[in-house]
Amino acid sequence: MQSPAVPPPSRPDSPSPSTPPGAVTPARAGVVLGLASLVLVALVAAEWGPLLSWDRSVAVDLHRQAVADPGLTHANRILTDWAWDPWTMRLLTAVAFFVLWFRGSRLLACWVALTSLVGALISQGVKSAVGRERPTWPDPVDSAHYAAFPSGHAMTAAVTVGMLLWLLRRHGLTGPLWTVLLVVGIVSVIGVGFTRVWLGVHWSSDVIGGWLFGTCLVALSIATYEGRALSRWR
Repeated sequence: MQSPAVPPPSRPDSPSPSTPPGAVTPARAGVVLGLASLVLVALVAAEWGPLLSWDRSVAVDLHRQAVADPGLTHANRILTDWAWDPWTMRLLTAVAFFVLWFRGSRLLACWVALTSLVGALISQGVKSAVGRERPTWPDPVDSAHYAAFPSGHAMTAAVTVGMLLWLLRRHGLTGPLWTVLLVVGIVSVIGVGFTRVWLGVHWSSDVIGGWLFGTCLVALSIATYEGRALSRWR
């Protein structure tokens, strides 16, 4: 009696198995996140009163704590300038690119790099289009330049962490190590957003906008890679 055939493991450049009807797919998630991003852009651009009031309330409260606790403020500055800085995130993306490239997954390597580049362009483009002013304080604890919305730190972290977690999952990572890296990734994305508001250089909605744009881009990038880019390459 023959034993049932075991399907071979999928290659990094092979398409993912089809999902059941009605399941939450990257494409559907991307559309929802994209619509949410546009709604937030409209509210920020229109200077919607309740949103501005909430932003100001959170910012004032956290700034008061930041001034009163210089030790914690210094720790937040180290995290935001080194551990979770956009250039640190881009370095992680570059490492992933070279690992994939030298392992032969060159389409995937280029796709990850392209997603990171598109994220930077979207961030700068929306900043320029909206032109939102950053918070100003008589006793600032940190400084930042250019427009506020969306937060480039928050968006870059969301894009980088999202793409790296996707890559790890595609390569079959499971178990405790996957859980640890997933938690580290989530803490990093949330943490960098908190540091930007704590240091008084962003409004809360700037950070939320960065998260929305970043996760939207990751979802659409995955959907496009799985659905079109990969099939055309083949």
